[in-house]
Amino acid sequence: MGSRPTTHTDPTYVVDGVVHYAVANMPGAVPYTSTHALNHATLPRVLALADQGWRSALREDPHVRHGLNIGEGQVTHPAVAQSLDVEYVPAEQVVA
Repeated sequence: MGSRPTTHTDPTYVVDGVVHYAVANMPGAVPYTSTHALNHATLPRVLALADQGWRSALREDPHVRHGLNIGEGQVTHPAVAQSLDVEYVPAEQVVA
């Protein structure tokens, strides 16, 4: 069974003895904290892109490389390629 959305008024439900919490848009409920968390997670990669250039940053960091969907006109994400019915080219080949 998948989850179903809950509210702050009634945030949890139990299925098969498992407590589920699925309040929608939790970052919106704590915008200051969620903004800091997002910046903390992304700023180092943004700085790497700015300092090294996109190609070098993607060669050096697999996490950044995995975020590439299209590079040099090539589709570098398998799901995107499949959905568009085009050839998939691994990102490693594009940034080499």
